[in-house]
Amino acid sequence: MKFSSFQKVATVGVVAGLVVLGTAGCNRTSNTGASGAGDMKITLALSTLNNPFFVEVRDGAKAEAKKQGVTLDVVDAQNDSAQQANQLQTASSGSTKAVIVNPVDSDAAGPSVTALNKAKIPVVAVDRTVNDASVDSFIASDNVAGGKQAADDLAKAIGEKGEILVLQGQAGTSASRDRGKGFAEGIKAYPNITVVGKQTANFDRATALDVTTNLLQAHPDVVGVFAENDEMALGAIKALGAKAGTSVKVAGFDGEADGLKAIEDGTLSSSVAQQPAKLGALAVDQAVKAVSGKADKTVQVPVVSVTKSNVGDFTK
Repeated sequence: MKFSSFQKVATVGVVAGLVVLGTAGCNRTSNTGASGAGDMKITLALSTLNNPFFVEVRDGAKAEAKKQGVTLDVVDAQNDSAQQANQLQTASSGSTKAVIVNPVDSDAAGPSVTALNKAKIPVVAVDRTVNDASVDSFIASDNVAGGKQAADDLAKAIGEKGEILVLQGQAGTSASRDRGKGFAEGIKAYPNITVVGKQTANFDRATALDVTTNLLQAHPDVVGVFAENDEMALGAIKALGAKAGTSVKVAGFDGEADGLKAIEDGTLSSSVAQQPAKLGALAVDQAVKAVSGKADKTVQVPVVSVTKSNVGDFTK
């Protein structure tokens, strides 16, 4: 997926790194830089790779690791916080110089990251923060601001009145909390809009299909749906059938490829686009910097609303 209008927003600094051949295990891949020797290995612990957004985060991270000449060891928790804890434990006892973590659960990741802190292994959080632990850098989109943008977009799409549903992301994640907070704050500006149903669908398309189907039975007169990511928005669209984009407007979040196509097709009214590949690249850059104590505490990547009027800028 291309984000051509974003190409010049953020510049990733280049920090020299040395390369070592990384070990590969279950659910792991490695990148080795061109120099062929060295001793910097970084672990990228992702919540899931069963989501196009995080695949793009991984791909951006892999490209930056290759650019900087470091080995990237990618592990996939498959949305299992216990599995992620084991993966972080393995990283803390291995040859990893820094860890990038995208938590399955921001609370559950705390003890594992604390263990990494004690082992003096720098930690960078990407897209979702870690609670009750210290991270050297946090790379994320401004999810609160994005939630507010989504509220404005959906309000305009439905004529600033009517009943709406909200599909929440995975409980315990900062991304869901912040997007929900921003949307709730933004929708307050529209007194004629009422949120009549709110339920988690775990950032998952299939779950969102079931959740939306059930919510529509209880609230048949809704005219809008806000989903905290595009995967859930696409599930809602399937549940709505012919109503999607006509009598019911759907707003998403992420700007992933399938979401952008849905905007082109007219079934998704808007999405707050992130730059997942940029998030991954910046996470690797900050992890390399963190090894020498030079990481930036917070790095925010801009988001922008995508609608029918500008979707072409993101699909070229």
